[in-house]
Amino acid sequence: MNYSIVFYVIGWILNLEAAFMVPPCLVALIYREKSGFSFAAAILLCLLPGLFLIRKKPSNRIFFLREGFATTALSWIVMSCMGALPFLFSGCISNPVDALFETVSGFTTTGASILPDVEALPRCLLFWRSFTHWIGGMGVLVFLLILLPMTGGSHMNLMKAESPGPSVSRLVPKVQSTAKILYLIYIVMTVAEILLLLAGGMPLFDSLTLSFGTAGTGGFGIKNDSVAGYSVYSQLVITVFMILFGINFNVYFLLLIRKFRQASANEEVRSYLLIILAAILVIAWDIRGLFGNGWQALQQSAFQVASIITTTGYSTTNFNSWPQTSRTILVMLMFTGACAGSTGGGIKVSRFLILLKTARKELLQLLHPHSIKKIKIDGKAVEHEVVRSTNVFMVVYLLVFAFSILLISVDNLDLITNFTAVAATLNNIGPGLEIVGPTGNFSFFSDFSTLVLTFDMLAGRLELFPLLLLFVPGTWKKF
Repeated sequence: MNYSIVFYVIGWILNLEAAFMVPPCLVALIYREKSGFSFAAAILLCLLPGLFLIRKKPSNRIFFLREGFATTALSWIVMSCMGALPFLFSGCISNPVDALFETVSGFTTTGASILPDVEALPRCLLFWRSFTHWIGGMGVLVFLLILLPMTGGSHMNLMKAESPGPSVSRLVPKVQSTAKILYLIYIVMTVAEILLLLAGGMPLFDSLTLSFGTAGTGGFGIKNDSVAGYSVYSQLVITVFMILFGINFNVYFLLLIRKFRQASANEEVRSYLLIILAAILVIAWDIRGLFGNGWQALQQSAFQVASIITTTGYSTTNFNSWPQTSRTILVMLMFTGACAGSTGGGIKVSRFLILLKTARKELLQLLHPHSIKKIKIDGKAVEHEVVRSTNVFMVVYLLVFAFSILLISVDNLDLITNFTAVAATLNNIGPGLEIVGPTGNFSFFSDFSTLVLTFDMLAGRLELFPLLLLFVPGTWKKF
């Protein structure tokens, strides 16, 4: 383990977080809120260790996948702990466990909350909650790749550890350039949504915070009714952008360089859009009796399907009261998730494609034992390593999921609440069903269960292995 580069990167993460806390300070100044001092104190506490850790550049800047995974997991833990300080210092959340849960929920773009009344928060803290979504959506380490010069494949090892999906590829030969392109697309799309929401008459503060939540597919609202109180136009804009941010960003790059045929041939994106369309139509038909007309049912269905499959978690209605068929489809979408290489969470459409094609291959192998079949996506053979890692991911995912439900069952809440609470946190969605439904929150859980769900949020965002690797003794051996 190359400890010097690990601590060096963590130092930069702390300095970056201090910089990210400046905008909430400005919001506090604009609205004359005393809670701004809590951000000033948090900035100081970030900079003190941050500047100390980067004072000396490490002589060896190469680190391999093990260092990449460990650095990513530790960076997210440190970032979450420091990001919780403004909630504690302001007194808005007095319990450190709850403050950590709220912050992890923000950075991991989960959107689950322990707050029963978000409108009671100062605007600077509301801004910070939403801004953590935007920071965590693309990944703070991806942003750091733009700034930090490293050697060899170190950049790629960091990107692999933080980026969602079964595999990560360069858009251009240099990983730093890839990170710049990704962030440029991310920023342009965020600005586009802000402008469209402003055009619909939404206040600037609301447009900023809701766009941050949509871009990161997070879902922290600044109103107790989430997005229900906004106009249909605003809800439609958010619906479209939730779907767009759930698409693999590689597709946008292909569109930028005018490789339209290659972009349209992306099998994962076509499957993702087909799933969305089918779910919208089925749910709209199922809930048509709950709304005044078919158009409203279709619009509400589209919003909730987009919100759940992209793991954003915004809501415009209490879908916990919808018919069982609709609720079941939404729970299935929680696990499906968005595309690999997007800001969305969940298992990812690409993994399901690989699993389905693997199952089909095995069935055909039984019929024709001597035949040689290869799994293909987008016309290209999927490497055995990708198939193996997908199978291992699913096994570990199911074990973590089942064990988490067992652990939080000590609170003696109903099974649907426990099941969907774990699904909502491990898949980085936010709302579940029953007590943790769109009109509820996670404040009912004990500190122990809250910590379990906090772990699930981090594990889900980092796709399990970077976080689990911290508990393997061999990770920390120095060579």
